[in-house]
Amino acid sequence: MSDQRSYDLVIAANRLPVDRVVAPNGSSQWHRSPGGLVTAMDSVMRGRDGAWVGWAGEPGEAPAPFAEAGMWLHPVPLDAQELETYYEGFSNDTLWPIYHDVIVPAHFHREWWQAYERVNERFAEAVCEVAAPGAKVWIHDYQLQLVPALVRRRRPDVRIGWFNHIPFPPVELFAQLPWRSQIIEGLLGADYLGFQRVADAQNFLRAARRLDGRATRGDTVVTRDPDGAERVVRASAVPISIDYADLESLARSEAVQERARQIRTSLGEPEVVMLGVDRLDYTKGIRHRLKAYEELLAEGTLRPPEVTFVQVATPSRERVAAYKRLRTEVETTVGRINGTYGTLGSPAVHYLHHSYPREEMAALFQAADVMLVTPLRDGMNLVAKEYVTCRHDTGGALVLSEFTGAWHELHQSFVCNPHDIEGLKQTILRALRTDDKERRRLMRALRRRVADNDVQRWADRFLTNLDTAPHKPGRKGA
Repeated sequence: MSDQRSYDLVIAANRLPVDRVVAPNGSSQWHRSPGGLVTAMDSVMRGRDGAWVGWAGEPGEAPAPFAEAGMWLHPVPLDAQELETYYEGFSNDTLWPIYHDVIVPAHFHREWWQAYERVNERFAEAVCEVAAPGAKVWIHDYQLQLVPALVRRRRPDVRIGWFNHIPFPPVELFAQLPWRSQIIEGLLGADYLGFQRVADAQNFLRAARRLDGRATRGDTVVTRDPDGAERVVRASAVPISIDYADLESLARSEAVQERARQIRTSLGEPEVVMLGVDRLDYTKGIRHRLKAYEELLAEGTLRPPEVTFVQVATPSRERVAAYKRLRTEVETTVGRINGTYGTLGSPAVHYLHHSYPREEMAALFQAADVMLVTPLRDGMNLVAKEYVTCRHDTGGALVLSEFTGAWHELHQSFVCNPHDIEGLKQTILRALRTDDKERRRLMRALRRRVADNDVQRWADRFLTNLDTAPHKPGRKGA
């Protein structure tokens, strides 16, 4: 290749960190993508000389590799059929349900698995193209679980890490996968495996031991490379975070603070603004919090327009059947609540089905008296950390599901079990009724926790664990 480059740090993720945006005149530009992974990795990659391997977001032939915002971006092609089978199918209709407590049933199709294998091979080839001798390769998430072993087979000289942004399921659920051994084999190609919670790392170790007969010692698994050499892989928890300093600086800007005041005015200056911000996903507990809110309205405990609820639901995987059903159910519920409890010009629920820029989200967080983060299962949930970061005034209250990774760090939140609707209602009321002094004390503690454990510390911990993991480098191309 005429423009071949190689890098000492290579990131591999399903998506590149940019989207192509086409202007009305037909010209196009690359803009940073929304989403937790990109937001987290943006500050990590800033100032580092590295490459990012991923899909560019459009089916068909991939664009040529290019430089953007100081990074070398290496697109991987996916055709329309692969989007349906590898991404919407195996990744999001097989793996996602299994890894999220089978909230909806998982579907198993051999052609989906075959597409997953093909695409993982393609990602591995792309990684090996841009990885310098002895490079660090950092692979992300459940879509690329075969890539570690595929890279190792081609490039035993590189050091390989993998991080799982979602939960890793208990053995009893993981066992349902017909291809469980192949996934374990794929992950054990890494030198180091990072997970959001201690329980996730332990679930992987149990799966390797009980389902695949691997020997485990503490937080390590013993495996063998293709050449027969024994190797030890470490698996541990390194919970992800956000760029605290950058987001707090944005939240303190006069423009964001003024926008927060405008939001409250546009909502009719209610006494209480409650807020939910989620991808429109069945794991996020949106239906549960709407049910709790509706019951509080029915009981007369909360009364619009003194109280209003804003739900931002970012579109997600809209061609997958379970997501289509969820959107219909949520929008039907919102319509029923507003039809029963709203008044002209003052809906009980403000439902917003699109994404917003960071500045608008920071203003929404500042405008919200109570933030409802109620997933049924979530690897981390960075929205919880973003909310407390934006509350530099130490106002507000965070209602947080105990089934998020964030709860393991943010213990000063108002914790809830979203399956317990009555309990969720009482938690919301407790957040509303706790005196201002105590709420500020809790918010200060939450902010300290996020500030002390920001995204840079997460990246440093992951890369340190990767650097210190047992590694027996082989010859490039061996």
